[in-house]
Amino acid sequence: MGRQIKFSLLYRDMWQSSGKYVPTVDMLKKVAPAIIKMGCFARVETNGGGFEQINLLFGENPNNAVREWTKPFNEAGIQCHMLERALNGIRMNPVPKDIRRLMYKVKKAQGVDISRSFCGLNDHRNLELSVKYAKEAGMISQAALSITHSELHTVEYYMGIVDKLVEYGADEIALKDMAGVGRPVFLGNLTKAIKDKYPHIVIQYHGHAGPGFASASILEVARAGAEYIDVAMEPLSWGTGHVDVLTAHAMLKDAGFDVPDINMDAYMEVRALTQSFMDEFLGYFIDPKNRLMNSLLIGPGLPGGMMGSLMADLKSNLVTVNKSRVKAGKSELNQDELLVTLFNEVAHIWPKMGYPPLVTPFSQYVKNIAMFNIIQMEKGQERFSMIDDNTWSMLLGKSGKLPGVIAPELVKLAQNQKKEFYTGNPQDLYPDQLDTFREEMKKNGWDFGKDEEELFELAMHPQQYRAYKSGKAKEDFKAEIEKEKGVSAVVETPKAQVTSTPSQNVYQPKSMNITVNGEVYKVEVSYDLNSKSEVAPKQEVKTEQAPVSSGNFTEILSPLEGKFFQTKDSSDVAIKVGDKIKKGDKIGYIESMKVFNPVAADAEGIVAEVCFKSGDSVDEDEVLVRLK
Repeated sequence: MGRQIKFSLLYRDMWQSSGKYVPTVDMLKKVAPAIIKMGCFARVETNGGGFEQINLLFGENPNNAVREWTKPFNEAGIQCHMLERALNGIRMNPVPKDIRRLMYKVKKAQGVDISRSFCGLNDHRNLELSVKYAKEAGMISQAALSITHSELHTVEYYMGIVDKLVEYGADEIALKDMAGVGRPVFLGNLTKAIKDKYPHIVIQYHGHAGPGFASASILEVARAGAEYIDVAMEPLSWGTGHVDVLTAHAMLKDAGFDVPDINMDAYMEVRALTQSFMDEFLGYFIDPKNRLMNSLLIGPGLPGGMMGSLMADLKSNLVTVNKSRVKAGKSELNQDELLVTLFNEVAHIWPKMGYPPLVTPFSQYVKNIAMFNIIQMEKGQERFSMIDDNTWSMLLGKSGKLPGVIAPELVKLAQNQKKEFYTGNPQDLYPDQLDTFREEMKKNGWDFGKDEEELFELAMHPQQYRAYKSGKAKEDFKAEIEKEKGVSAVVETPKAQVTSTPSQNVYQPKSMNITVNGEVYKVEVSYDLNSKSEVAPKQEVKTEQAPVSSGNFTEILSPLEGKFFQTKDSSDVAIKVGDKIKKGDKIGYIESMKVFNPVAADAEGIVAEVCFKSGDSVDEDEVLVRLK
């Protein structure tokens, strides 16, 4: 028997790579015993940024969810590993180091054994504290390389990062091929280079199946010395997710490796439970196309973990784009056409933005700018005329050093807006904040929680945690379920030429039982298999242009759909009635596609009305502020 290969189940990531939401804590507790009975997993991925933010969006306490989810695996001797984003912790923007340090203490206390830490820019400086704080908390430090494919991303490039990670004390290295675009031979060569130089370092491979390389990559890295392989299982394997454990098991066993046996009765039990969670409500948020592999993903290199939310966002983006097209007398796009347009725009702007590896959060930044470009160009605006603050931080070096050089047009745009480039250590830009959040907890009379986990949650996810505590998160989620239930009850799509036949693996339930607050709703679902693309029911497009002035008032309109916030952090000051506003002043933000987009006044005047409260949902062209 050959060398032993062990498997890690990415149960959380299976969901995140397929759709918008992940299972509730009750679902996780229900499926954990069956996962353990499968007998083939040495590790299970239990938590990370998306997981905990989604708990808050449900109106659930993420700390309770993590403790309940890790407990059965801890008792069974299966290691639990989390995913964290170095400078960005488990959120989309940079985190002060005192909050980062607390994170590891909290997660270790909650039962997490291994911290998989990655920097989306592969800037080793951002990973130094991740390694230090993880080991300080008693965790295994697994530092990850964000794998992508370009002329800059060579074996020599990655080995330079590995040298620094080993110097910092990392116990393991993960090859995080988040888009599945790493070429198999390249990944094998990189694995061999690491093992030749650092034979004591454990290597774990994580690759998404979407573009089609992942199975071959698993075999190559295993032959080169990798010890652990990340896998998924039906009904959420393949597509934008990961290779199924059955395939990986059979392939590696045939190649002579020692792999653990799989209890197939338990496999079928986990499979059935996962399907039941989809039938209950999670299937509403899984686009059927995300269950398919697609070689078009080779070009843009977008990660599987982002494709689930991307396809959900695309429906509202499609409405926004088509509004502008109708006003301009152009024909409307369908979802497939918009998706290809987006892929092409991502491929076009990625080199201009300095070749950031397309992994969270930087994949979202590049994708969002691509979508903003499409929306703005449809309105007759220039490319890069809308750039959110987080993306600017990346471009300016405030998130770390970009692998490449940004385009002259972006340098000029930064200079015109009096933005300064930064070459120092990114962490130095974000001073400690825990004391501020301690005061907020005390002021509100909130319990700090076991091991200060509630303090940590507020500090890591302030907006979402406040919405959770107020009950607004649960109300918004219930409203979203009701909306999806209404949309999905009868799906009607326009007749068009048949271009493909749905795969047998595409999840298309005939009926669903939806439970909301204990009440069960049964809904029937129909499908038009002759449609050109599976899109949401066609929505009425209003063709009238929202006025920019009304009577004696000038109106500042929302540039896109999302949630309105007057402030983003404690350094912002909310505008109020009576304030004098100059052209170009920031009047608030629209949170859309996971980033905060500043809205600037396009006129000057005195604030007469702020039309929305922070956290309110707004549509494109709705009036945010009236000036007189």
